[in-house]
Amino acid sequence: MQQKWSMVDEYLEKQLIAEDEVLAQVLANNRRAGLPGIDVSPVQGQLLALFVRMVQAKRILEIGTLGGYSTVWMARELPVGGELLTLEANPLHAAIARENLHFAGVADRVTVAEGPALHTLENLGDHPPFDLVFIDADKPNNPNYLKWALHYAHPGTLIIGDNVVRNGEVTNPVTTDASVQGVRTFIEMMGAEPRLTATAMQTVGVKGWDGFTLAWVNA
Repeated sequence: MQQKWSMVDEYLEKQLIAEDEVLAQVLANNRRAGLPGIDVSPVQGQLLALFVRMVQAKRILEIGTLGGYSTVWMARELPVGGELLTLEANPLHAAIARENLHFAGVADRVTVAEGPALHTLENLGDHPPFDLVFIDADKPNNPNYLKWALHYAHPGTLIIGDNVVRNGEVTNPVTTDASVQGVRTFIEMMGAEPRLTATAMQTVGVKGWDGFTLAWVNA
């Protein structure tokens, strides 16, 4: 099935996503630096860009930068004066991301905060609320990231959680996998949170069997 899923993704990318030498080079830079190949796919990157456009986001919080591939997709959609704060714990990843953001011409609107994301969030202080939050970091901390996303949200903020299906393991209530446990708690918290209207989508493609959550902060 994986071969078929990948073929479909490749077809959709060819038909719907314009060739982009900058984004291709960002991925090449990540591979050359030895970063894990867990970036979003091009069709997923375009989806993130469309979410930014749809909510007319001016301030974006990204939790988990890796090499900045998803960051570039979202930052390109920001209006003049917009800002994207992206949090990355790994110093090598943060350094590569900064290089990629400069190369892509979006460094002027992106801040890469290096260090554990929870530490950064705890010390963010009186920051204006974000219009869109993309959570794509260490899954055991997803529940904590959701708490902080809500803290820095306003009615109309869109909170996106990536990699929540975990090859179907999200349905396993007795799992000992800390990432799956974190995702399950994250999803259950969203479902129980009256401030949120949430849904989730399973996905298959070049990244295998996974999915994402979407949560809208209610008025």
